Amino acid sequence: MDTFSSQKRSWIMAQVKSSGNKSTEMNLRAVLRANGITGWRRNYQLFGKPDFVFPGKHVAVFVDGCFWHGHPTKCRIPKTNKAYWELKIARNMERDRLVKLTLQKKGWKVVRIWEDSVKKQSTLSRIRKALG
Repeated sequence: MDTFSSQKRSWIMAQVKSSGNKSTEMNLRAVLRANGITGWRRNYQLFGKPDFVFPGKHVAVFVDGCFWHGHPTKCRIPKTNKAYWELKIARNMERDRLVKLTLQKKGWKVVRIWEDSVKKQSTLSRIRKALG
């Protein structure tokens, strides 16, 4: 049983600011560097807060966690408070769609990568294709 009201718990959770999954982002950074892909920026001010942005090519790259972004086969919903987690992940997925559509309308290419696919050759190919 939670010791806080749902309003208070919501406020507390809203105060927790994400700094990103550093290890996954560092892995992608290593892949980009090892393959001579340059021109990317981190912490670039763009709607949706992409993990990597190639401003000159208008490419935004997001590295999505399998749990938080609802990977179709790897997202395992906890058994406790299941309804909460299902709603939370569904909202995250809807926000991901909104971010993608918004950026595409502004002329950006959006690449979304699952955290477990960062080091795969297909990921590198998708980024290269988006960059032209």
